[in-house]
Amino acid sequence: MILEPSIDKLQTKINSKYTLVTLAAKRARQIQDTKMHQVETPRAATFVGLALEEILEEKLKVDPDYKMMNE
Repeated sequence: MILEPSIDKLQTKINSKYTLVTLAAKRARQIQDTKMHQVETPRAATFVGLALEEILEEKLKVDPDYKMMNE
């Protein structure tokens, strides 16, 4: 089973696996609730896959000034 997009490609956009997973999970919930995504020709069949495709296409980015509540 080959997973697309690959973790190597995704980490060129967001280098932290924790941040990548957190962002994808939150965005997947939004896509599930709204039924709207930003990928023109999606290949993924799941909400998480769609979120990862958005990250790879740089439709989603992480705010570098964002701080976790416990920091």
